Amino acid sequence: MLRSEHNHHPEKPKPLTRRQRMASRGERLRAQGLRPVQHWVPDLRDPKVLAAIRREAKLMAQHPENDAIDAWNEAAYDWSAWKRSAGMSCWWWFQASQDDQDPE
Repeated sequence: MLRSEHNHHPEKPKPLTRRQRMASRGERLRAQGLRPVQHWVPDLRDPKVLAAIRREAKLMAQHPENDAIDAWNEAAYDWSAWKRSAGMSCWWWFQASQDDQDPE
């Protein structure tokens, strides 16, 4: 037996390109019933955005019905879910909230 025949290894497949990896990931996620969305959020690194947010927060705090609005928010919001999920990912919180709704 020739040495080259003995040490013959099958060729490794070419590595996937970034585009191919992303397409494959998208297919897997779609197979799980998910779809892609794009979110635009304020850029908190921008000093102008931060200044605008602070200005708006100050105006909201001065609203004549601010106390009533805060009281309604406190009464309407399920704080136990927030406390349970603090420090966890949104997905974990979503799963936990779904589990709470399942009858035992």
